[in-house]
Amino acid sequence: MPDRIRWGIIGTGDIAKKFARGLKELPEAELHAVGSRRRESADEFAKQFGAARAYPSYQELAHDPDLEVIYIATPHQLHRENSLICLKAGKAVLCEKPFAVNASEAQEMVHFASRSRKFLMEAMWMRFLPAIRRAQEWIGEGKIGETRLAQASFGYRDSVGIAYDRECAGGSLLDVGVYPITLADIAFGGEMPERVTGFAHLSKGIDEQAAYVFGYRGGGLAVLSSAIKTRTPSDGWIMGTEAMIKIHAPFWKSQELSLVKENEVVLNEKHPMIGNGYNYEAAEVMRCLREGRLESPVIPLEKSVQIMQILDELRDQWGLVYPMEDS
Repeated sequence: MPDRIRWGIIGTGDIAKKFARGLKELPEAELHAVGSRRRESADEFAKQFGAARAYPSYQELAHDPDLEVIYIATPHQLHRENSLICLKAGKAVLCEKPFAVNASEAQEMVHFASRSRKFLMEAMWMRFLPAIRRAQEWIGEGKIGETRLAQASFGYRDSVGIAYDRECAGGSLLDVGVYPITLADIAFGGEMPERVTGFAHLSKGIDEQAAYVFGYRGGGLAVLSSAIKTRTPSDGWIMGTEAMIKIHAPFWKSQELSLVKENEVVLNEKHPMIGNGYNYEAAEVMRCLREGRLESPVIPLEKSVQIMQILDELRDQWGLVYPMEDS
């Protein structure tokens, strides 16, 4: 790896802009190129964020010989296709969440990365934030005893955007439900639930809001929900036999934790983020590339596939199928 790792970004929307701002916090990272389906959009993004090159197609960006790694920031339905374009061009890939539309797509991405020995990681930025990593340490240190219950919701109210677009695999589950599901995964140490059940309100081919419960070996439960038309409380809780962890709102980008016993806070810690938080996942990618890793130990590829399997199971219960899955 060179002293500065050169990044490319596919897509020029809000999430791409946030990631580009995050990269500016990392002296060892360079935003080298951006790709869009529109020349004007690519040129404007490159000018705004100081990228040396702008491409009017994803294919052209993927084949830039000077790029080491590419961040996929396109809508859900393009994650598989765009990741494969970049992997086939010999580039490492950081793919925005959700990793794909379904587990089958995710497995295809993972298998190709494995066969071609190229790095691939899901951009679930929440897993890399200092407060979330600290919560994992508290669980591992036994501060709450045995985890018994996780509770979280991510719901906002809007009426526009790709979250409402069935053609883009929209809906609350894939858009923001992955965050409470990730919190549950962290709470139970990566253990897969034995039982998954839920209910959703469907409208125009997407889930506007949904609630789901996971059952774990030994009786543990996760009670979770997501919404794109309903605001919900945004703190997260991990409850054990000895104490509880409150992950202060909003839990998916929290900077504060409290350890609660008998309804009293016995320990409170603040863990401020550097930058906007997207720099942490980028730093993890670069660490892995420098160490010659093909995946991150923080979020192994198997874990990304497992999360997609949970999403598939819920959607199957709801009868929610996207157009690109009909064939």
